[in-house]
Amino acid sequence: MSSERPLGERFRRALDYAARVHATQFRKGTSRPYVSHLLGVTSIVLVHGGDEDEAIAALLHDAVEDQGGKRRLRDIRAKFGKRVARIVEGCTDSDVTPKPPWLERKKDYLKHLREADKSVRLVSAADKLYNASETLADFRSHRESIWKRFKGGRQGTLWYYREVARILRKNGPKLLAKDLDRVVRELSRASRVS
Repeated sequence: MSSERPLGERFRRALDYAARVHATQFRKGTSRPYVSHLLGVTSIVLVHGGDEDEAIAALLHDAVEDQGGKRRLRDIRAKFGKRVARIVEGCTDSDVTPKPPWLERKKDYLKHLREADKSVRLVSAADKLYNASETLADFRSHRESIWKRFKGGRQGTLWYYREVARILRKNGPKLLAKDLDRVVRELSRASRVS
């Protein structure tokens, strides 16, 4: 968990790096800049005691998957160190283009998450909680049309979030697993009613 030290120059460089790497990217099906997601995930990591490396990894957790694959991971390792790169790699479900089929990637990621270390689980849990919360907020505004954004559709997306929460309830971080469970239950109930 976090020592009581302020975030330093490495964090500021990572913030700038993440903003540049994802500058032209938007959240799926929205006009929201992608950096909003990265900042949200990083905030959750810090609120739950993450240290500077974990916060940097939260900023960069999608860079490999979405912006350059293995080459991007090498760059992250060179700029931010081995631990950050290891956490980012642990949060990546694909580093190749084109990506493997959605269900295959998600099953592989779930298998990996069961064995992942606590830093990877923290960043991954923050990512999934942010995603599920954003999906719930979007559902309230746009109803069923949001499910078209997701390759897994309603059923697959909810299944995936439930499985992540189940793994995290067992392996931690348990508070984030509880929050994810709550949001997924609410999203499931809301989408059944509409």
